[in-house]
Amino acid sequence: MGAGMTDDLPAPGAPLMLFDSLTRSLQPFAPVHPGEARVYSCGPTVYNYPHIGNMRAYVFADTLGRTLSYKGYRLTHVINITDVGHLTDDADAGEDKLEKAAAEKAQSIWDIARHYTEAYWQDVKALNIRQPAHWSIATDYVPQMIEFAKAIADKHCYELDSGLYFDTATIADYGRLARHSTDEGESRIDPVDGKRHPADFAIWRKTPPGEKRQMEWDSPWGRGAPGWHLECSVMSEALLGFPFDIHTGGIDHREIHHPNEIAQNQAHSCSDASGARIWMHNNFLVERSGKMSKSAGEFLRLQLLIDKGYHPLAYRLMCLQAHYRSELEFSWEGLGAAFTRLKRLVMAAAPVREAQAADVSDRRLADLLAKFDAAISDDLNTPIALTLIEEAAAMKKVDAGQKRAALAAMDAVLGLDLLTLSREALRIRPKAAVIGEAEIEVRLTRRKEARAAKDFATSDALRDELNAAGVEVMDGDPLGWDWRLDN
Repeated sequence: MGAGMTDDLPAPGAPLMLFDSLTRSLQPFAPVHPGEARVYSCGPTVYNYPHIGNMRAYVFADTLGRTLSYKGYRLTHVINITDVGHLTDDADAGEDKLEKAAAEKAQSIWDIARHYTEAYWQDVKALNIRQPAHWSIATDYVPQMIEFAKAIADKHCYELDSGLYFDTATIADYGRLARHSTDEGESRIDPVDGKRHPADFAIWRKTPPGEKRQMEWDSPWGRGAPGWHLECSVMSEALLGFPFDIHTGGIDHREIHHPNEIAQNQAHSCSDASGARIWMHNNFLVERSGKMSKSAGEFLRLQLLIDKGYHPLAYRLMCLQAHYRSELEFSWEGLGAAFTRLKRLVMAAAPVREAQAADVSDRRLADLLAKFDAAISDDLNTPIALTLIEEAAAMKKVDAGQKRAALAAMDAVLGLDLLTLSREALRIRPKAAVIGEAEIEVRLTRRKEARAAKDFATSDALRDELNAAGVEVMDGDPLGWDWRLDN
C-alpha cells in the first residue's frame, strides 16, 4: 500500500474495474482485506516445456499483479506448480501427464518435474514476470488434500473402483462459470463409464491393481494420487484463505477445471462461496501453422524465439498489444513489428535513463499519467496504455527527471524494462548465425571508413561478405540499428 494511504481510502486514480468471468460483467475491485490484494494463478503442469501460448497467461497475471501494486495494494500472488494429478484428458480419462512423460523418457518423475519447472522459471525471468509471493508445489500439499477430501466425502462424493468422485448434482448451480446449462457454454464433457453424471470428476484416483505409480500416497480410498482440480482448491485456501480476491487462468480453465474448483470450494465451505471474489481468464494465442501443439516437434516455445534473434520482451510487448480477453494471433511478422516497437521505445527512453527522477508537475505529462491510469483501471487496457507510454517517451521540451518518473511509473505496470534495456541487449545473435557481433562491428567500421573515402568497391564487398554470413546491413535505417542478423 502506498505511503500516506489508509485502509479506509480507495487506491489512487480511477477505480479499478475487472471483468469477472463468473458474472460475465465488469466489477469494481473491492478487496476482501482492506489495502491488500490476494491473487491465485493456475500454474503449469511440468511435463514438458511451456509454449508461448501458455506463457501469455503469466504475462496477463503479471500485468494484473503489477496493476494492483501500482494502485497501492499489498499484493500476495500465488502460482502453483502441478507435478501430479493432471491427466492427459481434463475430464478424468487418460494417463497422468507426468507419469506418461517419465515413462516415455525412462526417467524419474521427480527429475522430469524439476527439469521442466526450472525451464518454466527461466521463461518467467526472460519475460520480466515478477516472482510471486509463493510457488506452491502440488506434491507438498498432499496431506492437506486428503484432509480436504475427507471433509467433503460423505455429503458430496462417492467411491468407484477407480477412485473417489465428486457428485456434481450435490451443488445446485454447478458449472455456472462455464455456462454449462446454457447455449453460451463453450464445452461439453463426454460421459465416462461408472460415473453418476458425465460432469462428475475425480477427487482421488486409485492406483489400478497390479500397477505402481512413481507418485502415490496412502488414503482412506486406497493408495493413489489426488485429482488435478483438488490441488488448486487446497493450495489457494492454505496460502490465501477463503475468500480471496482474484483467481486467474487461461480461458480453457473456465470450462472444466475452474467450475470443478468452485464446486469443491462450495462443498467445503457449506455455502455458495466460489473461493475467489473475481475469476479472470485470458484468451488464446492463435497460431495458424499448428506449431503451438507440443506434439509438433519444434513447437513454439520462448527459446525458439530467442534462437531466431528476437528479444523475449518483444513477445511480452506483443501480448500487451492485444487486450487479455481478446484472441491474439501469432506470426513472425507480428513479432518482428513488436520488436521494432520495443526498439523505438528503448531509444526514446535512453536520453532520460540516467536522469534523477522528479515529481511530475508538467501538465502534459500529468495528463498522460491520468489517461494511463484510466486505461489500466479499465480492465487492464494495455493496448491503450502502450500508446500512452509511447506518447510520453516521444515528448520533447520536458524536464528529463519528470519524464523519467512518468516512464518509470507506466513501465512499472507494463514490465518492458525500458529504463534498463540497452540497444546492445536487444541485439540477440540467432543460433544459426555464423558470425559474432564483435566481428560484425569490425567489418561495419571498415565499411563506414570505406564509404567516407568514397571507396565504394570495398564498401560493397564488405556488405556482400556480411550478407553471406547472414547479416543484413541496414543503410539509412531510421532506428539507427545499422545491422540485423537474418532470422
